[in-house]
Amino acid sequence: MAGMLGRRLLLVIPMVIVVSLVMFLLASLVPGDQARTILGENASPEAVAALRKELGLDLPPLQQYLNWALAAVRGDLGASIYSGEPVVSILAGRLPVTLSLVVLSTLVIGIIGVALGLMSALRGGWLGRFLDAISLVGLAVPGFAIAILAVSLFAVTFRIFPATGYVPLTVSVGGWLWALVLPVFALSLTGTTLVAKQVRDSAKDALAKDFVRFLRANGVSETSIVLRHVLKNASIPAVTVLGIGAIASLTGTIFVENVFVLPGLGTMATQATLNHDLPVLLGIGVLFTLITVVINLIVDIVYGVLNPKVRAA
Repeated sequence: MAGMLGRRLLLVIPMVIVVSLVMFLLASLVPGDQARTILGENASPEAVAALRKELGLDLPPLQQYLNWALAAVRGDLGASIYSGEPVVSILAGRLPVTLSLVVLSTLVIGIIGVALGLMSALRGGWLGRFLDAISLVGLAVPGFAIAILAVSLFAVTFRIFPATGYVPLTVSVGGWLWALVLPVFALSLTGTTLVAKQVRDSAKDALAKDFVRFLRANGVSETSIVLRHVLKNASIPAVTVLGIGAIASLTGTIFVENVFVLPGLGTMATQATLNHDLPVLLGIGVLFTLITVVINLIVDIVYGVLNPKVRAA
């Protein structure tokens, strides 16, 4: 397993280069002028040209990217063109909000998805049909639409949860959780149903195996069979789906944070796009790439713990 993890880590550098280069090229194609955005539409052409030269925007795009990349290797992601604040400081201030959403969504997907999948495999009936129906809804309806519906129903109509705002974990644990209930629900609905379906199908296959009948014949309790044997077999394929759900939650924060007005990386990415703030966009892209790599590494480690064949690789 150490060799596999080493190969994963070696892919980090080319992944960061490719992602940052693609984002740079795409951002350069967006209509608009960063210098004109900063100075306003009434600024003179001379003032705009002077600011473009000061910011290095008059250089060829490839040279601009190389200058950024060389500074990024030293840990300097530059400064926001719009506010002048260091990109590292901006990311550090916004990261806790986005990580809170991703971690809580992943926990909900894993815990509730596994529980529903096991219950459906053991009982079947209406619960299995309910999972199938919810899965179709989750796949058909995008996350931002689920977020808007959740706000309309639970925040505006019944006024149970707050529609907007964020409470830092350091201020109040209860307030932090309460403020994130609806965003986490919007992010985790689809992933939860997919994990539940995967666990249900895998658990059904495991329950039909000969070793389960052997354990039952030897008087092993049903609880022990399910928790110690069936769950382990069902968890192996579900781990991959859970990893995909965690990455989907990360990308989904861009839409969900804007719906709930949360001060995370998603809303920052939207603002940076509107402001043509390329250094901030590149910093967010690199950070998202690193988080994705970490998620994949965690999935590989958990998969190796559950599957001895992976540990031996």
